[in-house]
Amino acid sequence: MEAANLIISSSSSPINAKPVIEITQEEEAKHGLAGFGRACFPDNFIFGTASAAYQYEGAANEGGRGPSIWDTFTHQRPGKISDGSNADVGIDFYHQFKRKTLKHNLFPPNVKYNRERPKLPREGNNQGSDFCDYAELCFWEFGDRVKHWITLNEPVTFSQNGYVTGIHAPGRGSSSSLEPMNGDPATEPYLVSHNLLLAHAVAVQLYRQKFQECQKGVIGITLLSHWMVPQSNSSSDCNAAQRALDFMFGWYMEPLTRGDYPGSMRKIVRNRLPEFTETESEMVKGSFDFIGINYYTANYVADASSSSSLASHYSTTGKLSYATDPMVHYSTEQNGVSIGPKANSYWLHVHPQGFYDLLVYTKEKYNNPLIYITENGVDELNDEKLTIKEARVDKLRLSYHLHHLRYLLDAIRDGVNVKGYFQWSLLDNFEWNEGFSSRFGMIYVDYKDRYLTRYPKESALWFMNFLKKDA
Repeated sequence: MEAANLIISSSSSPINAKPVIEITQEEEAKHGLAGFGRACFPDNFIFGTASAAYQYEGAANEGGRGPSIWDTFTHQRPGKISDGSNADVGIDFYHQFKRKTLKHNLFPPNVKYNRERPKLPREGNNQGSDFCDYAELCFWEFGDRVKHWITLNEPVTFSQNGYVTGIHAPGRGSSSSLEPMNGDPATEPYLVSHNLLLAHAVAVQLYRQKFQECQKGVIGITLLSHWMVPQSNSSSDCNAAQRALDFMFGWYMEPLTRGDYPGSMRKIVRNRLPEFTETESEMVKGSFDFIGINYYTANYVADASSSSSLASHYSTTGKLSYATDPMVHYSTEQNGVSIGPKANSYWLHVHPQGFYDLLVYTKEKYNNPLIYITENGVDELNDEKLTIKEARVDKLRLSYHLHHLRYLLDAIRDGVNVKGYFQWSLLDNFEWNEGFSSRFGMIYVDYKDRYLTRYPKESALWFMNFLKKDA
């Protein structure tokens, strides 16, 4: 491989690191990566890859499957998808996995709700009952085999992209000043997340009361968070970075560990932020056996509390929105230098140090919970001009996972209680509003081929070797 820029420390505090694309054998030795593999991690540490039903399965009208909100969204509003596609066929995982499951007696290690078909809980004493009924059916049917349950995946993504920007199903909100506003981004994302937390807590309560003792499983929730780096050392920018974390990660972790939303959110959002009753607070607090964390990227954050664009934040109702409530400015550059190499997705810059920082932050602020890394990955453009042989050369992805895993090992050695790592994603697939224009997979899927033939990329071969015990 060619030369690179990353300096990775194997000390207890890797700091001031720059992201990298490729490394040499000399750098591997220098930064503790030579011989780095599965054997460096604890024997009981779990490795795997992640997938999601709508993004993979296809078979939209088979096996009794009803329409999800993403079926409705992609068919009624195809302009919201960058390439106008949908996942009616997906990557045909339903048929191919079904055949392999029957042949090899496989079963997934965990089951989670992933944005495909949400139902908001009913009001009053029936909050969360629809979701609870769904969860109970899953516990009954699969609990003898599934021992790791995840109630919700990325509630912040569902709430923000579904009810603020409108780029995800159900498409409420607006991503452009030229687009008509549908919904209320000042209140709806907070109500949605509030109900999601209550639905999660009710499902966990049910599992613990009726199933956990006999099925011997564990249950948790998966949260997405970027790492937030202050744009400068000023107290205002440091406070802004904390607010940004509160509005993305603390929004859920604070209720889950302490029973209420972060103080910064209470102070800014005020009466638009729902209240937990005393009973609800006790039910939500501690409603997890583990926390799933999805980490992809980091941002520089600057204070924007005095910005003219936010001057009407409190006084003009029409300007209120979750998008502006944190009163921060996000950036991927500091003094003209990028926080890391840019991937295909506009929001994703490679910054593995942020992975370490987020994990240590979670340990120190939230009592070192049991953690599984449920998603971590990077994408490239679906460039149709490339041959399959060329498209399988994915050095950025290989480097991304190598360095994130090295920082993960540093976090574990520094006492963070991480027990598993799942890469996103095993296969190229339908990437929500980016459709099939973005490829996150370690395995290339030929979308032009009627059989959607799969080909391993370089990263898949590297990962296979990494996982060998004697690597």
